[in-house]
Amino acid sequence: MDIIREQKPKGKKRAVQISAGVVVLILITWGLSSLKPAAPSVDRATVWTDTVQFGTFVRAVRGNGTLVPEQMRYITAVTAGRVEQRYLLPGEEIDSTTVILRLSNPDVEIQLLQSQQQLSQAQAQLITLRSGLATQRLTQEGLVAQTRTQYLDANRVFDQNQRLFDRNPDLVAQAELDRRRELAGELETRLSLEQERLQVLASSVEEQVDAQEAQVRRLQAIVVFNRDRLASLEVTAGVSGVLAELPVQEGEWVQAGGSLARVVQPGRLKAEVRIPQTQAQDIVVGQTAFIDTRNDTIVGRVSRIDPAVQNAAVLIDVALPAELPQSARPDLTIDGTVEIERLEDVIFVGRPAFGQANSRVGIFKVVEDGNFAERISVQLGASSVNEIEVVEGLEPGDVVILSPMDQWDAYDRVRLRG
Repeated sequence: MDIIREQKPKGKKRAVQISAGVVVLILITWGLSSLKPAAPSVDRATVWTDTVQFGTFVRAVRGNGTLVPEQMRYITAVTAGRVEQRYLLPGEEIDSTTVILRLSNPDVEIQLLQSQQQLSQAQAQLITLRSGLATQRLTQEGLVAQTRTQYLDANRVFDQNQRLFDRNPDLVAQAELDRRRELAGELETRLSLEQERLQVLASSVEEQVDAQEAQVRRLQAIVVFNRDRLASLEVTAGVSGVLAELPVQEGEWVQAGGSLARVVQPGRLKAEVRIPQTQAQDIVVGQTAFIDTRNDTIVGRVSRIDPAVQNAAVLIDVALPAELPQSARPDLTIDGTVEIERLEDVIFVGRPAFGQANSRVGIFKVVEDGNFAERISVQLGASSVNEIEVVEGLEPGDVVILSPMDQWDAYDRVRLRG
């Protein structure tokens, strides 16, 4: 017999399927939303890492500079002139009398000739003046002697007439006696005047001669000056050493005071190091400095600190030992490192490219056997040339990335590949 099968409603089955699909979709969406974004990959070879250390931390500052002689001399032109000939080249050894180059200036020769002519004229005038004044003095002395004789004769005649008159008034007329008295008085006055004139002449003679002699001495000094100027056209070193610079060329016109050459005494050198002004505040005289010549390292001490800042840098002098390596030469470019202080029992690490002293920064720390790096907050302390103190955030043995990570600022975790 036929059995009638009972048919289930299809709509109910479809509703169950849809409900199940919605639940699965919700679960998948929730699962995906709870997952962290995938960490970007960074090539391990492109990052620079360092291991955090514990021990002695050396604070130091660095600058560049040059080696310069402790004793050197710039030779300048005493007078303007044209370079006629160069006798030496830089690097040659010279002594104090070595002629380096020769200048020419016709005006200097003319001025010497003119001053010599003026001196000759002044000397001739001095001779003429002395002769003339001596003649005047002798003439005046003769006049004084003549007047004295006349006065003595007149006074003697007056005395005789006075005695005769006193004995017998009839022997000498009163008028004659008065005339003799007046003549004697006149001659006495004339004698006094002539003697005074002789004194004035004697004093004026000395003054006139002194004035002319002063003029002669002044012209002699001018002649010596011009002669020295002419001699200075033959430029000599003045000191023994090595000719370091000779910047002028033959035919070049140089002004008075212009630099002609530089002579150095290479036996003793010092280092002039320029330290950035923001790092120079802790430098003091006596601190140890290390001078890198690219071939050798020389240990010295800070001997002088320039009080002024020039071009955002402070210039310091570093005294070097007497015995220097062969690589040390004048004007050699060097790097100088000044040791500020040594701190014991300090956690420190290589200085990151983005870290400043006494600041808090984010640094990527290598984790999970070196496969990943996570950003952590680190407090930095005192800084040195290549290292910086870690106050908190890292422990000795941690490995951190020091190279710039600017392109991953949006991520706190990166994968290290390779």
